[in-house]
Amino acid sequence: MLDFLPSFLRTPLAFGIVLGVLVFIHELGHYLAARWCGVHVETFSIGFGKAIVSWTDRLGTVWKIAWLPLGGYVKLHGLERPEDVSDAVKASWQPGRTFHGKSLGQRAIVIAAGPFANFVLAAVLFTALFAVVGRGVVVPVVGEVIADSAAAHGGLQTGDRITAIDGRPIERFEQIQRSVAASPGQPLRLTVSSGGVSHDLTVTPAAETSKGHAIGILGIRGGAIEYHRLSPLQALPAGLEETWEVTRTTVVALWGMIVRTQSTDDLSGPLGIARLSGQVAALGVASLVSLIAVLSANLGLFNLFPIPVLDGGHLVFYLAEALRGRPLPPRAQEYSFRAGLALLAGLFVFATWNDLSHIGIVRWVVSLIG
Repeated sequence: MLDFLPSFLRTPLAFGIVLGVLVFIHELGHYLAARWCGVHVETFSIGFGKAIVSWTDRLGTVWKIAWLPLGGYVKLHGLERPEDVSDAVKASWQPGRTFHGKSLGQRAIVIAAGPFANFVLAAVLFTALFAVVGRGVVVPVVGEVIADSAAAHGGLQTGDRITAIDGRPIERFEQIQRSVAASPGQPLRLTVSSGGVSHDLTVTPAAETSKGHAIGILGIRGGAIEYHRLSPLQALPAGLEETWEVTRTTVVALWGMIVRTQSTDDLSGPLGIARLSGQVAALGVASLVSLIAVLSANLGLFNLFPIPVLDGGHLVFYLAEALRGRPLPPRAQEYSFRAGLALLAGLFVFATWNDLSHIGIVRWVVSLIG
């Protein structure tokens, strides 16, 4: 898909497709929840700034595509509290259709529906991929043997398929990784198939220390992937499982960055996502759909972070309102939003710096200065 286009055209086009789908589904979640709760939606915008294309539907909602495609928004009718607006604005409100006039639970549903829609999109796309293309499995085939490693000393060769470890059947490469990691310095009996002939090898993984714990290292790399198509009944739970695994892995990675056990170099912003979108688009439709699914789960998770301005921040305010019996004071909300904006701006600048560094622009500028 799009592999016929030169990189300078493929990258922005793929990025537009990826971001457009993610933003549309996220805002569609807010929109549908608002409609369900009886809140009038004034505007549904993909992008920010001046509209390139716009139209008004029969319900009075303005739909538009704006020129700055770095996000989007749904403008809810009567989002402001009555004490925060003028009498003229209050006079324009439609009775029973304002956001602030709904119950605390309904407001929370409208806000949470955006991230929820992203998780649903991820699960649906993974399910479709597993049913149509198949679920990718890294097979237990040795793709490379590291020189002077435990695998090399034990006699493993490139192309060998490990079918069992200590009599336990092996079907995926990650099963090898788990067994080896749990057995530092302990002999393992590997059943290996090579050229249609099966034989046993005894290999003792080397012991290395990671985060204060000893883990086993065999010294092989995988790489071969086989795709197994699943029936619809198998694909649905597999899609939900994959969505959960992507979300869990992201949380673990972010926590590792916070406690400084993992490098922050992997944190990417719009430039990095755009670059990745162009590279993945050249691999085909399935790869691009898979990328959208992963990013959708990440977007849903990110928006649930308890940072004011994000959906998660609003939900925290609603939780505080439920516990206190009344909303937080306006000044507390204002300062929280300012802090949230500052935090997001800092993350954006840091992620963009990472992206520029990966692209090589930072190194080029430094070389000029030097």
